[in-house]
Amino acid sequence: MLHAAVLSPLLALAGLVFLSACTSTPAEPTGEAIYLRYCASCHGTSGRGDGPVASSMTPRPYDLTTIAERSDGHFDERGVMAVIDGERWVSAHGSRAMPVWGAVFDAELEDSPFAMRVRLLRAQLLADYLRTIQR
Repeated sequence: MLHAAVLSPLLALAGLVFLSACTSTPAEPTGEAIYLRYCASCHGTSGRGDGPVASSMTPRPYDLTTIAERSDGHFDERGVMAVIDGERWVSAHGSRAMPVWGAVFDAELEDSPFAMRVRLLRAQLLADYLRTIQR
C-alpha cells in the first residue's frame, strides 16, 4: 500500500493532468497543414505549381519552391507574408480570384477577439513552411 505522503502528490498530479486535458484548446495547425488546406489545390502538395486545379488556371500557379531562387537566393519572409495576407498584390494572380488569405482567416475567426493575431500567426507559419521547401 502506498504511503499517504506519496499518494497525495500523485493524486494531485493526476488531477492536474486531467484538468489540463479537459480545458486545453486545440493547437494551431502547422504551416504545412495550413498550406495543404489552403494552397495545395493550386500550388500542389510539393509547392511546384502543379495542384489539381492548376491546369485550368491562366496563368499557372507559381512554383513556390523557387521563391528564394527568383530573389537571388534570398527568402523575403515579410514579402511572402504580405502576399499571403493580401497586403501585396501579385499580378500573376490576376483579379482577386486568388483568395486574400488574410480576409479568409479573418472570416473564419470573426467571433474571436484574437482574429488579427491568429491571421498573422497563420501567415507566419505558412511563410516558415514555404522557407523549408525552397530548392
